Amino acid sequence: MARGDHIKVYRYGRLYSHHGIDMGDGTVIHFAAEPFRSGVGRVERATMEIFRAGGHVRIVQHRSRLRTIDETLIAAEDQLHAGDYCMFRNNCEHFATYCKTGRLRSGQVRRMAVFLGATTMTVMVIGVRASKVLRNRTLP
Repeated sequence: MARGDHIKVYRYGRLYSHHGIDMGDGTVIHFAAEPFRSGVGRVERATMEIFRAGGHVRIVQHRSRLRTIDETLIAAEDQLHAGDYCMFRNNCEHFATYCKTGRLRSGQVRRMAVFLGATTMTVMVIGVRASKVLRNRTLP
């Protein structure tokens, strides 16, 4: 890992990943919040050990144009103490991706939306089929 890297660590058995920006001095700037508590949390600087919380840190690779190291660090520092956490529109991955690329994006949220959309569609199809079966049944 190097100064300005977008890093992540898996939490709760890979249920989700927590993201931050490696500041290159043993600290990480990240959105410290509880995933299911909107509005609670803020961007803060923590030691790498606190950020890791016992997990293995990985570097996040981006396909899009990246900010320079200095631009990434400045973006992270500019957000210190910012709040308004929301798991779906303003989470730790949105924060770190924004610092690194200038774009507010979260792959976790995107994947969850696709999964929930597919699940909803499956439930709807099953419901339609079940209602057709029930309509076509003859009652004794």
